[in-house]
Amino acid sequence: MDLHPGDPRRLGGYRLLGRLGEGGMGTVFLAVDDGGDGRPVAIKVIRAEYARDEQFRMRFRREAEAAQRVARFCTAQVLDVVLDGEVAYLVTEYIEGPTLAGWVAQNGPLRGSMLDSLATGVAAALNGIHAAGVVHRDLKASNVLLSRLGPKVIDFGIARALDSPVTRTDSGPVIGTPTYMAPEQFDGKITAASDIFAWGCVISYAATGRTPFGAGTPYEIMRRVTTADPDLSALETPLRDLVARALRKRPQERPSARELLLALVGDATDPMRATTKILDAADWTRPAAPGTDPPTEGGAPPAGRNV
Repeated sequence: MDLHPGDPRRLGGYRLLGRLGEGGMGTVFLAVDDGGDGRPVAIKVIRAEYARDEQFRMRFRREAEAAQRVARFCTAQVLDVVLDGEVAYLVTEYIEGPTLAGWVAQNGPLRGSMLDSLATGVAAALNGIHAAGVVHRDLKASNVLLSRLGPKVIDFGIARALDSPVTRTDSGPVIGTPTYMAPEQFDGKITAASDIFAWGCVISYAATGRTPFGAGTPYEIMRRVTTADPDLSALETPLRDLVARALRKRPQERPSARELLLALVGDATDPMRATTKILDAADWTRPAAPGTDPPTEGGAPPAGRNV
């Protein structure tokens, strides 16, 4: 998408080429690093009304610096964070490929080694995110990219406290996308266990083309998430059993990201090496075809593909 009138043409050492998307927090641009090797990057420019807020700026810097510590494995690496006057932006690795939501909408559910690799890759990404002290808070099918090398989780841990609140409760802001939210998120409580619940929803969606608690209004979804059993009938064991554990109502009864990963790779001594072998076994050249996010997946279109 071309740049709009009034869009910046340069930010620091980056030359902006076009828009990747726009959301509640700001606008995501495709850019190149003129001061380095000319590699493409994605830059999320935060809206001025947020960037001017001192509390937001402190939180933004803290969470961005934490995100920079996340291992690159199966994630879009955070490269830089800039707070300059009223301008705030985040620079990440640019990853080419459709979102999982777009791929499933265009091609149907994933099967076989691709589904196993997706489950493993997203679990590995969460393991790295959580190890760095970051909680994603909004993992969903439109925040997973299918690159030529496998799945990559994007848009994690950055100033989520102001990003797309669904509603508010006495416990605080309710952050997330209802069809992927854990029961406790509807009370404004978010922990690493909430990401595990979202992992279960993502894998169920990838395998069936629908989320495990169905569609509807946020209230209808909330009621099902908090009181009903998920529909996992189309999943095959043993993946179905692991997804069912991830979707338990009580956060303390869900496995950790590391436990998920070890269950998927067979409790290997080196889970990262085992994950790489599983990713290599899938044909990840196919998902690089263009894909689009369906308008019904997760509500509004995502803010961008690489932040």
